[in-house]
Amino acid sequence: MNGPIGQTVMLKLLRLGIILLLTFGWGAYTAAAENDATRQAQAAAKSWLTLVDAGQYGQSWDKASLLFRSAVMRSEWERAAKATRAPLGALQSRTLKSATFTRSLPGAPDGEYVVIQFDSQFANKAAAVETVTPMRDRDGVWRVSGYFIQ
Repeated sequence: MNGPIGQTVMLKLLRLGIILLLTFGWGAYTAAAENDATRQAQAAAKSWLTLVDAGQYGQSWDKASLLFRSAVMRSEWERAAKATRAPLGALQSRTLKSATFTRSLPGAPDGEYVVIQFDSQFANKAAAVETVTPMRDRDGVWRVSGYFIQ
C-alpha cells in the first residue's frame, strides 16, 4: 500500500494496535496485580486464623485491620470469638473454597478486599463455612477485616 491512502490505512491500523495493546495489556496487568493481592490476602488470613484456632483471640484482634479494631473493642471480640469458636471444638480441617478480590463491600469503605471462604471441619461441627475478609490496610499490609462462620 503506497501513497496517501496506504499511509492513512497503516496509521489507523497502528493506532488500533496501540489501543488494543494498551487495553489488553492493562487488563493483564490488573489481573496479575489482583492475583498477587489474593495470594497475599490468603497468607494473611491463614496466619490470622492460626491465632483464632489457638484461642488467642486478643492477639487476633491485635493483628486485625484498623477497620476491624475500630468497629469492635478488644474485650468484645475476645468474648464473641470465644462464644462462637469454643463450642465448635478443635479444627480438624480447612480447605480453600473460594477467594474473590473486590474493591467494594456493603457497609465498608472502598478499598482492596479479598473475600475468602474455607470449607472447615471442627471436632463438634462436621461441616462449616468460614468467611474471612482481609483488606489492604492503610500501610499496605493485608490484615483481616471480617470473620464469619456458618
